[in-house]
Amino acid sequence: MSKGVEYGAVESLRGSLLVVREVGGVGWDESAVVRLDDGTERHGVVLEVAGDLAVLQVLEGTGGLRPGGVRVEFTGSPFRIPLGRGWLGRVCDGRGEPLDGGPPVLGPASAAVNGWPLNPVHREPPREPVLTGVSGIDALTTVVRGQKLPIFSVPGLPHLQLATQIAAQATASGDPFLVVFAAMGLPHADIDFVRAALETRAAEGELVMLLNTADDPVIERLLTPRIALTVAEHLAFVEGTHVLVVMSDMTSYCDAVREVAAARREIPARRAYPGYLYSDLASLYERCGRIRGRPGSVTIMPVLTMPAGDLTHPVPDLTGYITEGQIVLADDLHARGLYPPLDVLGSLSRLMRSGAGPGRTRNDHLHVAAQAIAALARARQAAELADLIGAGALSDTDRSYLSFATALEDSLLRQRADEARGFDETLDRLWQAVSVLPRRELTMVSEALAAEHLRGGAR
Repeated sequence: MSKGVEYGAVESLRGSLLVVREVGGVGWDESAVVRLDDGTERHGVVLEVAGDLAVLQVLEGTGGLRPGGVRVEFTGSPFRIPLGRGWLGRVCDGRGEPLDGGPPVLGPASAAVNGWPLNPVHREPPREPVLTGVSGIDALTTVVRGQKLPIFSVPGLPHLQLATQIAAQATASGDPFLVVFAAMGLPHADIDFVRAALETRAAEGELVMLLNTADDPVIERLLTPRIALTVAEHLAFVEGTHVLVVMSDMTSYCDAVREVAAARREIPARRAYPGYLYSDLASLYERCGRIRGRPGSVTIMPVLTMPAGDLTHPVPDLTGYITEGQIVLADDLHARGLYPPLDVLGSLSRLMRSGAGPGRTRNDHLHVAAQAIAALARARQAAELADLIGAGALSDTDRSYLSFATALEDSLLRQRADEARGFDETLDRLWQAVSVLPRRELTMVSEALAAEHLRGGAR
């Protein structure tokens, strides 16, 4: 056991890596304190152990260090953080150090940030909705407490704006609700935007912000989502609250995994990512859910950008295998000025039926949502036909579907970035769009629901 023992035999310094020799009892992923001659401290994580050599990644970098002026103490455990409600309202960097000028976060207990996925035997099926205040998501791609539902985007789209909007206004139907926002590899301008957009919720003590910038060490980027999930797990399963964890950008996180794997000289797999990227992502995503007998829940909404919009890129590809659906943003909708540019037909919430409908959202929700999605698919076919033969040659029914697609964008999908819509207003807007269609086309809506909600709109 190396805890409490300092080692000064630093063999080399290269980049952010520090190699110490003549060590014993050191394990992989163990945290360490790097002490300089001037009394300052830095922090590191063990990347590799071979014989009496240990390779550390120094979180603050190795600039200004020299082999003879450094001593390293290994802590004997992985990186740990304090637990408790002291995190609420705080703004910290990617390894949990305060950025808001306040004191260090303290708590009655601590835990290693690596954590474990929830045991499937103890999982409670997700049931209740998370209302984001974004109509296109709440009506057509409903998020359920305990779900993992990513946002797929491409560079240049307002995915960060949408993620912060959801973090700022998401609610859990009157139950206590908290948000943990983990930023990874974002430019400073985006970090400033996140802090400004979430300032109100942070001031209300309902938000934790962990902000890792693009110029922070990559090893810190690996810690950031793990710290966020460790904080969320305690708030949910010990404190008994519902927690939404928003993580952006997971592509930056995966690039950090690739860079660290290269530093370890590991054999690369597809597109130079390590072969264990799938299990690494699963170790994060599977920490969400509900535990039988406990009132809280952890819901995860990761945000990832697909290089060149490539769905087969390893990050979205592997994420799609793990998560329960996806929210897809489309560049052609963004080019037409639609916010949020939600691709309804490309988006899916596989747990929507578990969290929507009678007793959860509204009795008419699933029926009108299914009708709207089916009608939008038919509208896309009509638009493709119009491109071939001209809109004037379409039947009246096909033209009504084109009108429906326009009405859906204008009445439901188009929304201000600072606008939080109530769920009743959202469904009323959806009925307003559906009312454009002839009554005979509404095959998924009963006569009773049509009579109640259409109010003479559909023929």
